[in-house]
Amino acid sequence: MSDVETVQTFAERLIVNIEKVIVGKRSSIELAVIALMCHGHILIEDVPGVGKTIMARSLARSLGCSFSRLQFTPDMLPSDVTGVSIFNQVSRQFEFRPGPIMAQIVLADEINRATPKTQAALLEAMGERQVTVDGITHTLERPFMVMATQNPIEYEGTFPLPEAQLDRFLMKIRLGYPNLEEEMDVLDRQRYRHPVESLEQVASVMDILQAQEAIKEIYVAPAMKRYLVELARMTRQHGEVYLGASPRGSLALYRTAQARAALNGRDFILPDDIKALAHPVLSHRVILGPAARLRDLSADQILQEILSNVAVPGGDLKRES
Repeated sequence: MSDVETVQTFAERLIVNIEKVIVGKRSSIELAVIALMCHGHILIEDVPGVGKTIMARSLARSLGCSFSRLQFTPDMLPSDVTGVSIFNQVSRQFEFRPGPIMAQIVLADEINRATPKTQAALLEAMGERQVTVDGITHTLERPFMVMATQNPIEYEGTFPLPEAQLDRFLMKIRLGYPNLEEEMDVLDRQRYRHPVESLEQVASVMDILQAQEAIKEIYVAPAMKRYLVELARMTRQHGEVYLGASPRGSLALYRTAQARAALNGRDFILPDDIKALAHPVLSHRVILGPAARLRDLSADQILQEILSNVAVPGGDLKRES
């Protein structure tokens, strides 16, 4: 079995297992698995009760990873996230008590309710996979993924995430409400107990680490590199945009396109991969200007306009033999 087939099999096994709990949201689950394979973090912006917490728990149980939850509040301190050094009276030395961030899958619930100082405690962990407490650096266990949530409706008592924090999220996704049949299915599945309680592990940490390395070998033709960079550059040059996607955004689009190609059994990327990922990868990196907000424009509308205007590359995009 080739590396691409191995990644595809692993991803499909993971997606099908999570679908036992999250009903009718395959596209969102696929995005979460893609982010995991790209060493990325996810911002889930949606209303309460649609399964944001359960998705994080399901992903951790499916992989056998450690899981922790941070419930952000305005009075939370940075040490409540990273951990603290406590003096041991017996040994006469300081001992580090790790915080919730030291798990492999971390759910940062309602992240925008924390103060900017506490939000900043996540920056080092998300960017460098380590935390520094009292001058001592602690490396985080791999894989490491932060799944943060925020409510798009209720803004009272919240602190909007700064651009530097938003840029560290690989993608922003939404789950949305289930349709009629799906919601009835949810009722049936939870008649006696929640299905996440009986969810089995279907892959190992080694499987995800191997997948993370394998997707780096997916071929990206020069025309495709130019195409995705042009998309990112257009967000910076658009008249309605105050701040466009950074080079980190271009790299995120590049890596996620490789993961999506592997998930679909290809060893090369297509324009469809980039189009499918442009909104979740770039929308939260596009900060609109005042005029655009007055006209009630959204980042998704701007991105759709850019996708329509940038020429799609053609020709043979496969790896040359």
